[in-house]
Amino acid sequence: MSDQKMKSIFPGKEWESRPPEELGFSPDKLAAVEILLKEIADGGSFRTVVTRYGYMVAEWGQGIDIHVRRNQSSSTKSYYSSILGIAVAEGKIPSPDVKIIDYYPEMMDIGKDEGPKPGRYSFEKDRDITFRQLICNTSGYMKPGEEPGKVFHYQTFGMNILTNGIATIYGLYDSSDPDRLPGFAKLLEDKIREPIEGDWEHFYTDFKHPPGAKKNIFGHSVRVSATARDTARAGHLWLNWGNWNGVQVIPEDYLRKATVTNPDILANESEENWKYGHGFWVNDHGKQWVDLPRDSFSASGAGANNTWVCPRLGIVVSHNPGVWGNVKDEAEKVGTQNAVVARILDAISD
Repeated sequence: MSDQKMKSIFPGKEWESRPPEELGFSPDKLAAVEILLKEIADGGSFRTVVTRYGYMVAEWGQGIDIHVRRNQSSSTKSYYSSILGIAVAEGKIPSPDVKIIDYYPEMMDIGKDEGPKPGRYSFEKDRDITFRQLICNTSGYMKPGEEPGKVFHYQTFGMNILTNGIATIYGLYDSSDPDRLPGFAKLLEDKIREPIEGDWEHFYTDFKHPPGAKKNIFGHSVRVSATARDTARAGHLWLNWGNWNGVQVIPEDYLRKATVTNPDILANESEENWKYGHGFWVNDHGKQWVDLPRDSFSASGAGANNTWVCPRLGIVVSHNPGVWGNVKDEAEKVGTQNAVVARILDAISD
């Protein structure tokens, strides 16, 4: 079966399953992947869902019920990115390249003893930070010596400025009273979850900060809590370039730019870092997963969460959690992701 022979569908409340051979897989090779996962997990908990063309082809796991929702940690950054694209499409923001200070001036109200840790506060340079730099982790927000757009530095607080700023634009966040309004999570629900019939929940969290830290400005971090089936659903939305059954939920042109290496990184970082887009880990230069397709990308976060998407093959692989939960080394984690997904792709028989 070629990639063009089966028309992609969109799941309703429940996923429809099809036998592996109908979706272009060798049943024996796919069954061998489950054995591999259990070997790597070594008794640990994991859940993996594989979908193709909108059908569920495999669901494996142990030690965790399929209905349990888990904190998606930094995987939620990909959801943030999706909302940024929607905000631009809806005219709330003219472009990702405008300065966020014009919409969320509170970001500059962090004095020397009001940041998350010593030496971290708002610097004059931070006035030039754009929405795009925040979602691409190149903003340098509250980081001394990091000019906006010049350094790739993965961080949480810049992302919180992004989400609080967008929620403020929509009238959903008040930094003087963070709990008064529903915040950014309302956008995740109304703009993404409901249109695709998702079932995830959310919560807000903060790291432990010193007394006097203005976490109402740089904190109040929203997290998605979801099952593996639901993260696969989000993956299927991204796989279809933001379209869900004829409705353009996320702008296609934005997602296509978001899922390749962002311009700041290409211009300022060494090739080994050419693997991050707009809130997504990307593979257009083959630097993230050496054995996987160049058009693939993922939402990835702590806790072994990874929703891997390949539009060309019509495949989503959702690890929630993955089998690398106890692996500390980042390169080894990514290597395990690469090895597992490569084995799944090897099971494709056409």
